[in-house]
Amino acid sequence: MSGRPKRFPLPLEKIGSGQSSQSRPLLMPQRHLREASLDAQRKAAPSGLGLDSAQVRVRMVQRLRAEGLRDERVLEAFGRIPRHIFVDSALAIQAYEDTSLPIGLGQTISKPSVVGRMLALLMQGTKAIKQDGLGRVLEIGTGCGYQAALLAELGASVVSIERLNLLHEKARVHLSGLGLAERVRLVFGDGRLGHAPGAPYDSIVAAAGGEDIPAAWLAQLAPGGRLVAPTAVPGSRGQVLVVIDHQIQGGTSHFIRSEHEGVLFVPLKSGVL
Repeated sequence: MSGRPKRFPLPLEKIGSGQSSQSRPLLMPQRHLREASLDAQRKAAPSGLGLDSAQVRVRMVQRLRAEGLRDERVLEAFGRIPRHIFVDSALAIQAYEDTSLPIGLGQTISKPSVVGRMLALLMQGTKAIKQDGLGRVLEIGTGCGYQAALLAELGASVVSIERLNLLHEKARVHLSGLGLAERVRLVFGDGRLGHAPGAPYDSIVAAAGGEDIPAAWLAQLAPGGRLVAPTAVPGSRGQVLVVIDHQIQGGTSHFIRSEHEGVLFVPLKSGVL
């Protein structure tokens, strides 16, 4: 974990954490696709239980709690959302293991433990605590739609943007099947630009890591809001989870930045495909 959070006015400056990327614990939300493909060849279904059984999700939640996830609101959301419907049927037998799985176009669905950690960090924000929920959320990188579904379960009004049209359409099908289409607004577009028409957002979370935090995200983060995103460590190939809180002091905007676990996400890219 990093040291004391650092305070600065606009514009946001890059700040080192004072801790090398090698010394941080490394969360692995997306592994190499070759490893994920090898996992997909395994045949045993988890514990012999049907994937539609609530007990399968209960066991995943119990494992996440045992591994240190303490936010009961996040754990309850994991218990309600069926992860297996968001992955290819050939991979569904692994849906409730703590593993990433390929979802097409070189992308993966992140490990539940990493998704849980990022959601817990969002829920710790000041505004989230007051509202007993995440308020209005911008998600960068819809992917297959799993995290968007969890966000909707956490009392959020979700705007989720995806730059890959195939995944954008897949997520729409998945969320419609769960009856969540009206609670999650899906946008096909460039995530680095955020989505200004829906701003400001109480919470912003990104599922891809760039060299910096785009200025558009900061401009769209409401006062009292919190942003969680993987960001590259200067001078290395590593990434860390960065948390940024938008505070108003003396009539001036300040962004308070802290750095957390090392992670490995797909790169944040511009444009649409």
